[in-house]
Amino acid sequence: MAFGGQDESDEVMSEINMTPLVDVMLVLLIIFIITIPVMKHSVNVDLPRASNHPEEARPETIRLSVAADGSYYWNENRIADAELDRLMAASAAKEPQPELHIRGDREVRYERVAQAMAAAQHAGLKKIGFITEPRS
Repeated sequence: MAFGGQDESDEVMSEINMTPLVDVMLVLLIIFIITIPVMKHSVNVDLPRASNHPEEARPETIRLSVAADGSYYWNENRIADAELDRLMAASAAKEPQPELHIRGDREVRYERVAQAMAAAQHAGLKKIGFITEPRS
């Protein structure tokens, strides 16, 4: 019996065929050889330069409150209407110029807040903000 005789064993082949594995590895190697130089070319961007100088001191904040009766409070100190122009002019002359935060009472007439804004503009204050309460 020349073909398929009884003396041949039907054992399972337990060795790994290395040829397909080597083929796959060679293909991956070629792909990486081709793609790595392409990935190294990047877009040239002129990035800004950062300085390590300390920031300048923040300017002081002036709190101008307008009470319900129309009176002005400069940093919680009550002032007369005539003093308002003088204090704003002195603050506008400072370097760096302070920020003016206006807090107007809900019941005050808008005219009093508008007078404070006009005095700040006339004095030359450039940074004016309004303080409000968030809705609850």
